[in-house]
Amino acid sequence: MDRIVVTGGKPLQGEIDISGAKNACLTLMPAALLTDQPLELTNAPRLADIDTMTKLLVSLGASVQISEQGRRLVIQAAAFEDTLAHYDIVRKMRASILVLGPILAREGRATVSLPGGCAIGARPVDLHLSGLERLGAELELKDGYVHARAPQGLKGAEIDFSAVSVGATENLMMAATLAKGVTVLRNAAREPEIVDLARCLRKMGAEIEGDGTDIIEIEGVDRLSGASHRVLPDRIELGTYMLAPAITGGEVELIGGKKRLVSALVEKLEEADISVEDTERGLKVKRRNGHIEALDISTAPYPGFPTDLQAQMMALLTLARGVSRVEETIFENRFMHAPELIRMGAKIDVQGGIAHVQGVDSLRGAPVMATDLRASVSLILAGLAAEGETVLNRVYHLDRGYERVEQKLAGCGARIERFKD
Repeated sequence: MDRIVVTGGKPLQGEIDISGAKNACLTLMPAALLTDQPLELTNAPRLADIDTMTKLLVSLGASVQISEQGRRLVIQAAAFEDTLAHYDIVRKMRASILVLGPILAREGRATVSLPGGCAIGARPVDLHLSGLERLGAELELKDGYVHARAPQGLKGAEIDFSAVSVGATENLMMAATLAKGVTVLRNAAREPEIVDLARCLRKMGAEIEGDGTDIIEIEGVDRLSGASHRVLPDRIELGTYMLAPAITGGEVELIGGKKRLVSALVEKLEEADISVEDTERGLKVKRRNGHIEALDISTAPYPGFPTDLQAQMMALLTLARGVSRVEETIFENRFMHAPELIRMGAKIDVQGGIAHVQGVDSLRGAPVMATDLRASVSLILAGLAAEGETVLNRVYHLDRGYERVEQKLAGCGARIERFKD
């Protein structure tokens, strides 16, 4: 099993290219199932999760051509060989549930295993299923699979989500594009990835309005066509690498970065006395006065502070002046990085969904264990700032969401290396 060794204490200097968004690409790929024509996606990230989604689409009968070092995908589902999404693939990644809506909308039937993914708390698919039932689907849960039927096709409906869900919004948007009549999604997610999906679907011929707001309206069409679409930059990767010069010192330019993608993070960094400046090519980040101020953070659905940046921000706050308060409101088990940071000398007190972080003068390297994707990279950030050597184990989580992380950081002077056991 791979491990990553980081020798910290060196300020970062240089530039980092931001890859295409993992979460956007994992939604755009199933959208190809809505048409028998090719969907071309450019600026795709090269990640383990993209490979998993590729295998899932191929298992359903789609062809996937990969070129330009994995940056360009051409997906065509001319016909389905199977409408069954097997457990062996779906269990590896939660985003696999996003094939359910497109298959059901186009074929009138689908059987999809309940998904897997990171162990960061319950992430039920109830909102996906109840929404599809509102569109007229007949559902049965049996032996760990969702068996869905819509023999007369899906029908437009008004759907009021009881909670904001990015995945459910995406699944229902895709399903509704081929439903008969008008579908209205209320309390819909507003993330940039939702807007990116809507842009792609419109290129394919879908009639969608309101994306980026909490009310999205979709008027169903008879069929969709192929299209070409560029995946937007990954805002979580962007935010993560913005925190690298903040925690280590130095100055890094994030190529392709835009403030609008991470506005909540920019606001908090400026409050912490970290400078974020627009450049011709992206964003430049550095400390203003050589120190970090304590913050209060509460995660929230977009445009609030992203739960996917909470672990990385906690790593930064271990070195802040004063006591910071971090509240996690999205996932109940997303403080599993805290004990590992404590092993590195951090002072963190977790009570339920709230962590109090007392800033310390320095962290020290230690052997640590990755528990999930974002926890993995938070420990790398901590290791970059720590005195001595940090050894990160179970790095397979990292490869699901970060492309060439060692090379990108090493290009800015980080002392980081991967070893295979």
